[in-house]
Amino acid sequence: MKNIYLIVLIFSSTIGMSQSKEERADANFKDFKFSEAIKLYESLASDKKKPSLHIIEHLAHSYFNINDYHNAKKWYSKLYTIQGEKIEEGNLIKLVQCLKADLDIEEADRLLNEYYTKPQKLKMILAQKVYLDSISKEEPKYTIKNLSFNSKKSDFAPYLYTNGLVFASARDTIKSNKLYPWNKQPYLDLYITNPHQDEYEPEKFLENLESDFHDATIAMTWDAKTVYFTRNFIKKNKLTANSDGLSNMQILKGTIVDNELTNVTSLSFNSNDYSCGHPAITADGNYMYFTSNMPGGYGDSDIYMVELNSSGDAGKEPVNLGPIINTRGREMFPYVVNDVLYFSSDGHYGLGGLDVFASVIMSETEYSLPLNRGEPINSNMDDFSYIREVASNNGYVASNRAGGVGDDDIYYYEGIKPTDCLEYSGNVFDKKTGEPLREATVEIYDSEEGLVLATKTDMLGYYNFILPCNTTNKLVFSKKKYSKKSVEVFTDENPKAPSENNKVYLTPFESLVVKDDGVEKIKVEPIYFDYDKFDITTRAEIELEKVLFVLNEFPEIKIKIESHTDSRGKDIYNLKLSDNRAKSTRAYLISKGIAPDRIESANGYGEYQLKNECSNGVRCTEQKHLMNRRSDFIIVSK
Repeated sequence: MKNIYLIVLIFSSTIGMSQSKEERADANFKDFKFSEAIKLYESLASDKKKPSLHIIEHLAHSYFNINDYHNAKKWYSKLYTIQGEKIEEGNLIKLVQCLKADLDIEEADRLLNEYYTKPQKLKMILAQKVYLDSISKEEPKYTIKNLSFNSKKSDFAPYLYTNGLVFASARDTIKSNKLYPWNKQPYLDLYITNPHQDEYEPEKFLENLESDFHDATIAMTWDAKTVYFTRNFIKKNKLTANSDGLSNMQILKGTIVDNELTNVTSLSFNSNDYSCGHPAITADGNYMYFTSNMPGGYGDSDIYMVELNSSGDAGKEPVNLGPIINTRGREMFPYVVNDVLYFSSDGHYGLGGLDVFASVIMSETEYSLPLNRGEPINSNMDDFSYIREVASNNGYVASNRAGGVGDDDIYYYEGIKPTDCLEYSGNVFDKKTGEPLREATVEIYDSEEGLVLATKTDMLGYYNFILPCNTTNKLVFSKKKYSKKSVEVFTDENPKAPSENNKVYLTPFESLVVKDDGVEKIKVEPIYFDYDKFDITTRAEIELEKVLFVLNEFPEIKIKIESHTDSRGKDIYNLKLSDNRAKSTRAYLISKGIAPDRIESANGYGEYQLKNECSNGVRCTEQKHLMNRRSDFIIVSK
């Protein structure tokens, strides 16, 4: 059922006896009758010593589309043997996913390294592999269980509603006379249930939402009054076709009043020429993320973002999230919480089939490298439609992994509760760019024992650890060429709820310095002194605080102070005045706790090192004279 966002054939092809076996196979394939197509393609392949690439590829696709990854692997492998590096990237991705689903990880990795020769793409894949390998060695952070309301048909796309869990399901026996050709199951409806009460029987969601075809994958505004959902293009309860005879999917918007759906409209970016589905709304209601196979994408399906206007429709044209998120494979089921985009993909490095990935939203156009959520959230089969409970570390995910009740099942995952007092987690960011800081060091100091733990952030800048009871914990965040940050966290005798989403910002060293003629200096505005004086003024203290910040945050730095004047006044007087100002500045920094040996020297140069032409006798503007009246804090070692 992962493929409902694609296309639904409105008219079946006419298959006559006059057609050849291959033509009948192709017609079944086009009608999504993959099981029937497989029988004919297999017969054709056995009849011929060397089946055509067309038969091989269509056999592989047919098995892949019914999630028979073992047999799909066989035919994609034949395709790769024939085509080698000329194989289409989408087919290579499917082969890799089939290999992983069959637990042939080494061969999958070998093919990726052999196929991808572009350094940037390979670097991205290897980085995802390193991360997945590292979390695979850790103790699982979640438990996961199959929920009792799952049926033998497809159940997926959970959504937290005010009084229960809404989900999509093909369990409706009334619709069984209209089967979806792809998997021979009834079309989807939306249901609501209490997921943790075994005796609770799921009920249809909203009294008048149901159509005779697919109704699935919903999202709502924060007040639960406006609902977005996926449905076929329908007119008078009949499928409508485009010029190719296909009925695509669209995202509809409606209002919920007294448990009924009213004011249903189609969003402006929908088109009968392509499908849109899987809507997800940000917490502020300003943006929608969704899945589409509209022209101009990167793969089989991409994730898009669109800004919503005050009426809840698209305010602008949808924007493709770009090649960091989207691949030649399938990206779908977006979900956004706490500035993190979760989605499912079979094009990024994973465990097999569709896997759930996470990417930090850094801006409307920038996303961090998607990272695999690991086991048990993901498996070697398809894992998708992931959601989280905002106030906890728990949530829901759908999967067709082994051991389920039916086709696709909904699972509840729960964060493993800490054995000590407090689970503390969050992310470290670059203060200048807002990007996550990978491999930042997090040190935990106990007031009695000293350093008790040191760890590093992952590629999302994420850290997570357990703090013991009755302790004063000092957390020190650092990274080479960045400032440090210290936070104190206190625990008492009783366990507390997890403390999540703690954000730490570290300032990059390069943002605090400038280079002038090859010399590295601390970045400050001019240090102002009163006329003919060298006492530190209030205005000067503001800039000197920047110098103190750099010296305190980077304790290995040593500097020298050089003060200068403009050319007005006598040369000897200016030399003495600037020297007094340099030494007054040095004394001020030492009075604020800077060790004297960190200031190598403090000298004045008067008007002997002018920055421009404004020497004695030259008429210049005040602004030009100001360029010469300066104090430099030159970094001599770091």
